[in-house]
Parts: sequence; structure tokens; C-alpha cells
Amino acid sequence: MKRFLEWIGYKKKLDTSNHRPPYFKQREIWWASFGENIGTEMNGKHTYFRRPVLIIRKLDRYSFLAVPLTSKLKEGSWYVPITHSGKKSTVVISQLRHLDYRRLDKRMTTLDENDFTKVITALVDFIQK
Repeated sequence: MKRFLEWIGYKKKLDTSNHRPPYFKQREIWWASFGENIGTEMNGKHTYFRRPVLIIRKLDRYSFLAVPLTSKLKEGSWYVPITHSGKKSTVVISQLRHLDYRRLDKRMTTLDENDFTKVITALVDFIQK
């Protein structure tokens, strides 16, 4: 069952929170409020609709491009396996999104350069095909 009304309520709180933007940069993995989305779009989980995201590109101090992670190991051209904090995850490059800093909650870790290069290469290949 979709939780759209809960998400709308929480999204209003996020939208009106004008706290100072956290310092974030590319290669970092953060917990972010991803939301309750439609169709095949990935959703956040639990009370705050969060999931881990990898920051692909910082656009300014308020926004960035990110891709969500899943703990499920998946295969295919839309998925890139990575390891962070000793755990295996999959980056879902087909779900690339522009996000506002107010969706960020807590920094988890920084992805190593080799895995980040794999993600960027796969993302470029995915867009060019």
C-alpha cells in the first residue's frame, strides 16, 4: 500500500526547513529522504522515506545529482555493484535524480575512487546508448 499522504506531510516539513545546508561532495553516500514515488520509481523506506544515495555531482551548495543504492544485488546495464563500509550494494543508475539539500539526513561514508569511476563510466555509457 502506497503511503502518499504520509509522504506529503513529511515533504511539507522538509520543504519548510531552512537549516544551513550540510557540507556535501561527490563520492559521498548519504541517507536521503527519497520519498514515496509512483510506478517503477524507487521509494524511500520507513518513517522518513529514506534510502542511501551516492552523490554524483554537486551542482551548488543547495543541490546535487544523486543515484540511489539498494542492498539487493542486481545485474544488468542499469546496475553497478559497489562495496562501501564493508557491505555490498548496488547503485541504480537508471534512477539518477536532482535533489535538494533538505532531503539529506546523515553522511554514511565516501565511496572509494575505483568504485566511483565504475559508477561514472556506467552512467555515461547508459546515457550515450
